[in-house]
Amino acid sequence: MYACAKFVSTPSLIRAGSRALYRPLSAALGTDARKAETASLLAPQSSVASQQQMAVRAFQTSAVSRDIDTAAKFIGAGAATVGVAGSGAGIGTVFGSLIIGYARNPSLKQQLFSYAILGFALSEAMGLFCLMVAFLILFAIERRGANKNQVTKRRRKERPSCQPVLDNFDQQYSQELGDLWPPARAVLLDPHSWQYGVMLNRFSAVTGITQILQSQGFYTLLPQNSVSPLLCNDFSTISNSKHQAGKDSPFPPEYISKFRPNDFPLQPDSSSHVLPQDLKSEPSLSLPRSTLQCYIHPYPLHFPSQAHRPGQLKQYYLLNAASLLPVLALNVTDGEKVLDLCSAPGGKALAIMQCATPALLCCNEPDPHRRDWLSKTLESFLPPSLTSRVTVSAQDGCSFGQSETGEYDKVLVDAPCSNDRSWLYSSSSQQGEQRLKDRARLPALQAQLLRSALTAVRPGGVVVYSTCTLSSSENYAVVDSVVNDCPEAEPEDLWEEIAVPLSKYFTFSHAHPDLDTPQKPSLRPLNGSSSSNPRRLGILVVPQPGRTWGPMFLSRIRRRK
Repeated sequence: MYACAKFVSTPSLIRAGSRALYRPLSAALGTDARKAETASLLAPQSSVASQQQMAVRAFQTSAVSRDIDTAAKFIGAGAATVGVAGSGAGIGTVFGSLIIGYARNPSLKQQLFSYAILGFALSEAMGLFCLMVAFLILFAIERRGANKNQVTKRRRKERPSCQPVLDNFDQQYSQELGDLWPPARAVLLDPHSWQYGVMLNRFSAVTGITQILQSQGFYTLLPQNSVSPLLCNDFSTISNSKHQAGKDSPFPPEYISKFRPNDFPLQPDSSSHVLPQDLKSEPSLSLPRSTLQCYIHPYPLHFPSQAHRPGQLKQYYLLNAASLLPVLALNVTDGEKVLDLCSAPGGKALAIMQCATPALLCCNEPDPHRRDWLSKTLESFLPPSLTSRVTVSAQDGCSFGQSETGEYDKVLVDAPCSNDRSWLYSSSSQQGEQRLKDRARLPALQAQLLRSALTAVRPGGVVVYSTCTLSSSENYAVVDSVVNDCPEAEPEDLWEEIAVPLSKYFTFSHAHPDLDTPQKPSLRPLNGSSSSNPRRLGILVVPQPGRTWGPMFLSRIRRRK
């Protein structure tokens, strides 16, 4: 015993143990402090704050935190061991006292045995209590670690992982959008603030869905037009005959995420780009009434999307409500031949079918994977009786007009673009940098698609060009280039038709940067009638706090007869 005590208390072992105990914390603090101090001396002053944040973040996620969790686990295990050992010692003491008492007075055998059983039970209960407390401690630690991992994964998912894309956006959009870019940037970097529209399927029974949406505070985006009773009865019977048996499937309100209205205040935008807002008013009567039903909410409520089930039509489609604006600008009527040149994933094609019943809707998508996605979307929302009216093609959009010249009354070009929302969340910096390199080639592709659409539309027909980016080089510049190169192309002003009636829901910007801010570098000169009326080139929906719809650019061009 003396030898063991002497070995344990040696000065070298004590110093080594002391270093092992205090080293992680001191190393984390000291190393990070020295790194921050050295970096502050070597780097410019503008980067000191970011370096200090990196140092603090390194300390928070260092090995010290993990060591504390591990130590707590060992402490819990030790407490359980001590409790079990104490229970065993108590049982042994009771059993020994039983033997001694029986040896001294055998006549008290039954009474002593009863006391012994009671002592055994109490000792065992205390041991089990210690085990239970230890297990609760371990469970709490494990759950805390799991929650921390989930929070970390969620933050990594929500935080843009591609800094080069964000830097590029900051440099470009701060010049093109001016004061609209900082709030738009905040919206794009906060997915929890994004709002979603619920577009109802007129080919399915949606009475229950409508009632639930209205009870949750949703309101219609557009003035509603009555649907033909024959149409409702026909398609509702088709959609519900096999699976719903005539019963409507109401929207499950338990899936609606919790929210606090005060977290998302709707403040009027004082920018000169935005018209006066009145969110409490009814949908503007200046818009034509439509069978398209889209419900929106002033707060970012999130709903689950319905799974694809063969033979059963879905009741609603979740989308960014700004993506309906190109369909409204197209203004499809019954009996027309319509081409959706870049159709996948199919949201705008569905919106077209909700607005009218065209004689033909050709959904073109050359990419095989996206074409399968498109086909499943159409199958999930459209009844089989419309198969002859809705077709899917796989032609190259740039040459589509040459093969079917002047065949369509209306053409929608939802062109491939630098999708601002998804590009900010690129999986890696390498992917983001590659996307930025490919971005320079997009305007040429978009111009080819727009020219092909103008060839495919009949004289007097309409082409609507749209993108989901804020980039002026992919929006105004593309339209201006095609209009100047095609004498038969005549752009039309959408401001009074689309922007004014819907200004209480969306934030619109219409001015081309070359004309709105003359002091800024020009992308390309504007010629002809476009320069005299910049609104004819198109309108842009810019996401803003409280109105997070967009980005969405749309322009309507009519082919002269």
